[in-house]
Amino acid sequence: MLMSRILELLNNDIMWVSIFASSFAQFLKPFTYWWRTKEFDWHHISETGGMPSSHSALISSLATGLGLIYGFDSPEFAIAVVLSMIITYDAQGVRRQAGEHARAINEIIAELLSGKEIGEKEFQEVLGHSRVEVAAGVLFGIMVMLAWKLLVQPLFI
Repeated sequence: MLMSRILELLNNDIMWVSIFASSFAQFLKPFTYWWRTKEFDWHHISETGGMPSSHSALISSLATGLGLIYGFDSPEFAIAVVLSMIITYDAQGVRRQAGEHARAINEIIAELLSGKEIGEKEFQEVLGHSRVEVAAGVLFGIMVMLAWKLLVQPLFI
């Protein structure tokens, strides 16, 4: 019984491909940062924000997979779309604003402390995503799931 449940989990390709899409999007961040700035920094692989949005890639890949399996008129797909709207709004809305607030606080601290040695705490400024980064994540997630379902998976069936 337990072994069959484990096999079910391992065979859940929608979940695993969605996790892959998110992980691969996160892996791409140092490279897209380099492309934009010509400075390479591996630290971007573990940071929030940046191009493409791994959260958006995860949820759009999941929604696409559910739509392909259960139909684009199914309750499963509808739930995934509603969740994706919340996640992408949060990624480019609330978290973006928090990042801009952190940037302003850092600037104020720098101005107040100019020339004086007082303990500084710098806040992480790249918390959220721009609309372009979210859109890139959504398109990336959709493309990864479509590539799996339409090109790769049929080779194994």
